[in-house]
Amino acid sequence: MIESITLILTVILIVMIILLGVLCILYFKSKSNKSKKKETISTSEIADQKASKNYSVGSVFDFMEFDKIEDNMIISKNGNKFVMVVECQGINYDLMSEVEKNAVEEGFIQFLNTLRHPIQIYTQTRTINLESSIQTYREKVKEIEDKLEKQKRDYEQMSNSDRYTQEQLNAAFYELTKTTNLYEYGKDIIYTTEKMSLNKNVLNQKYYIVIPYYPEELGETNMDKQEIKNLAFSELYTRAQSIVRTLSACGVIGRALDSNQLVDLLYVAYNRDDAEIYGIDKAIQAGYTELYSTAPDVIDKKMQALNNKIEEEAFKKASQKVNEAKSEKEKELESRENRLDDLIDRFATSIIEQNKSAIGEEIADSAIQKIQKETATRKRRGRPKKDTEKGGTEDEQKEGTAKRTRITETA
Repeated sequence: MIESITLILTVILIVMIILLGVLCILYFKSKSNKSKKKETISTSEIADQKASKNYSVGSVFDFMEFDKIEDNMIISKNGNKFVMVVECQGINYDLMSEVEKNAVEEGFIQFLNTLRHPIQIYTQTRTINLESSIQTYREKVKEIEDKLEKQKRDYEQMSNSDRYTQEQLNAAFYELTKTTNLYEYGKDIIYTTEKMSLNKNVLNQKYYIVIPYYPEELGETNMDKQEIKNLAFSELYTRAQSIVRTLSACGVIGRALDSNQLVDLLYVAYNRDDAEIYGIDKAIQAGYTELYSTAPDVIDKKMQALNNKIEEEAFKKASQKVNEAKSEKEKELESRENRLDDLIDRFATSIIEQNKSAIGEEIADSAIQKIQKETATRKRRGRPKKDTEKGGTEDEQKEGTAKRTRITETA
């Protein structure tokens, strides 16, 4: 009875332990599922927050240095700054004489002494765009071509008619020849200019003096914006003309830029890469009024540069490996050429040994010995000659000994 009760209690205890283990497993499993659900919910909330984030789109004028161009002035800082620009034509100082250099220096000193307001000197390097010149040449050459065709028709009619004297025909032929030469000369100019336009290294530097004006210089006034703008134009124009006059004393020619020229200046400054391809004249003709362009993304530029570099390095490596493979084959060919006689001797020896029964052992052995003797002789001839203690090589000493023997015998 006691043993049966003990067995039943043992079984119950084992079952309870198993149930406890199952409950623990289920508890930890449900806990891990809850934590995963929380992580998923937090990740989705973060994604929703990112998706719902608003990006404000600002105007390009918020980060540009000017507001507009009006009345030959660059207006910036919401009408609190006015700028006028004077373009200066450079002089070749190095080719001047000492007297001319002194005059230029004195004129520049006078220019600096007359300044009563701040200025800024700006240099802009441009690639020379010859497209407008080429178009002008083409129009002129087209006019000459039309004139030439008319003169050809007139001369042909005069030649077929009996109403003109020989002197008139000669004069007409002279004019026809002159126009023909002029037409050919114009075509040559267009061809030469087009070839020059392909060279992107033809550069031109332009020099500018930037003259600013601030309405704060007036102090506290009750003037409206239009009155301030008119006063700023008057003051800037006076300053620009004063600078042009003082610069003329040192041989520098200057002129104040108008609105279109200011647009060209800013267009090149903000579109330096594309200004040579699409100039301001084309932009104005096309109806564009913006002075900026959307540049490619920096990452795209870096990716393009990286792809170009990978392609270039790949071509270099491929060329290098091809050359290495060629050199290895050439070395192998040279080695085979140097071992040509040895290979022939080995192959001949193999043939004789395979056919001993047909040739006869004695003849075969004799032939093999002859081949081996030729091989040994060839190897001795191919070895470098060694210097002996008395000087000279072994062959030279042998030859000298033989000569001395012959001389002794003759004596």
